[in-house]
Amino acid sequence: MTKRILIVDDEPHMRLVTQLSLKKGGFDTLLAGDAREALALAASEHPDLIVLDVVMPGMDGLAALRELKSNPATATIPVIMLTSRGQTVLREEAQTSGAVLYLTKPFAPSQLLAQAKQVMGLA
Repeated sequence: MTKRILIVDDEPHMRLVTQLSLKKGGFDTLLAGDAREALALAASEHPDLIVLDVVMPGMDGLAALRELKSNPATATIPVIMLTSRGQTVLREEAQTSGAVLYLTKPFAPSQLLAQAKQVMGLA
C-alpha cells in the first residue's frame, strides 16, 4: 500500500515543491494550506507522515503539533517540521512537542525525501 504524506504550508509554492519531491519518491500526498485544515485532514485521513510548516497565519505549526500529539487519533503520526527559522529554541520546542525532525528552508528535495523514507522505516 502506498504511504500518504500530509503537507502543510501556507505558501502554495512550498506545498507544490514539497509535493513534487515526495511524489517522485512514490508517495501519495494530501495538501493543507493552514493548521486547522491540517488537523481536520490528519484526523480524517490518518496519513503516514505529516510535513508541517512552523510559520503560518492563525495557528502556527508548533501549536498544531501540540494539538496533533494531544489527540489520540493523531498522536502516533510522525511529524517533520519544516521552517525558514532555524533558531535552536524553536528546534528544541518542536522536539519537546513531539516532532521527529526539524528541517530548515531552503532544503534539498532529495534530503526531504530521504528523511521521509527514514522516518517511515523505508530507507
